[in-house]
Amino acid sequence: MTTMTPRTRKIALTAHVTSSVGWIGAVAVFLVLAVTGSTSQDPQTVRAAYLSMELTARLVIVPLALACLLTGLIQSLGTVWGLFRHYWVLVKLLIGVLATALLLVHMRPIGHMADAVRQATLTDGELGGLRLQLAADAGAALLVLFVAVALSVFKPRGATRYGQRRMRAAAPR
Repeated sequence: MTTMTPRTRKIALTAHVTSSVGWIGAVAVFLVLAVTGSTSQDPQTVRAAYLSMELTARLVIVPLALACLLTGLIQSLGTVWGLFRHYWVLVKLLIGVLATALLLVHMRPIGHMADAVRQATLTDGELGGLRLQLAADAGAALLVLFVAVALSVFKPRGATRYGQRRMRAAAPR
């Protein structure tokens, strides 16, 4: 495996950190909008919240999630960490893939809510389950993304079997 030059690694790391932090921030905004849409008594505020949520998800969160996955792969394949050498890297990859897949599935209910507010003003109890789901899912997404950040910062020990073989092979004899 060829590692990146220090300059390339810093550029890739900057792109990865930026997309990761952006993803977390955009999900936080989405959560605030979901709570606002669920709790506000003002029909215009509710309408604005759900329409903004759809735009935020489609134009900000999805692209950032995909960028985070791509830059994470680039980082793992171009640095000594590798993609299959350490469990924490594999767990982060799994988190990223699952979170992105769930996000893409979640776009349907987000679009459904936006369509509902485009067609009419929601009454207090209308689509209450979906309103709660949007807020709960955003809260869960934030938690999962914070776990990924913690893995990046703490890098728990634990090389995979492949990683252990690579380290033994690279050790001076």
